Amino acid sequence: MIDSQLQALISAIEQADSPARLIGAVRALAAARLESGIPTLIQALGYNNPGAAIAAVDGLVQLGVLAVEPLLEQIDGYNYGARAYAIRALAAIADPRALEVLLSAAATDFAPSVRRAAAKGLGSLQWQYLPAQQCIQAQVEALNVLLEVSEDSDWAIRYAAVVGLQGLGESAVAPKILHAVSDRLHQMQLADGDLATQARAKFACDRLAAISNPQLPVYC
Repeated sequence: MIDSQLQALISAIEQADSPARLIGAVRALAAARLESGIPTLIQALGYNNPGAAIAAVDGLVQLGVLAVEPLLEQIDGYNYGARAYAIRALAAIADPRALEVLLSAAATDFAPSVRRAAAKGLGSLQWQYLPAQQCIQAQVEALNVLLEVSEDSDWAIRYAAVVGLQGLGESAVAPKILHAVSDRLHQMQLADGDLATQARAKFACDRLAAISNPQLPVYC
């Protein structure tokens, strides 16, 4: 039954003869939440149809941890649009197995859309699934990349770094990490060359100050 359902959903995608029908077919596959449909959803990330790609991202996120390994194995090294959508899906699922891919993408990818998605994703990983010592090291690696990204010449990438830094600060497991995050956000609040990024940094500072453990002071 599942095999026939999957085949019908995939056939609808393959036979779609308009952008709207393609979007509808991908949405239908996503709504079915079939693990066996993951490869087709990943393939849809590379279609020249943003609506279909977004529907595929939504479907992959709904499938959660089941989609992580296939996404990591099939990251598109040539189609930066597909790569950006894959990074968005991994960031939303927030599985720490994606850490190395997000670190590399945020630091070195040539596509700004990929770097922005990865920077935001580094702040939202579910660190609690890592052993304590491994978690600290992983957060330090994320911090170092986000600090580097926060000095990028592209204001939109710096803005994404602020979002990532806020998320990292909210989940920091060591005082040194929170202090480094808050120090950098304070600097950006005062001196970033873009007003929107300054304002976002101030929001992040205020947020961290509001939720901070009293024993982990925030210097914003």
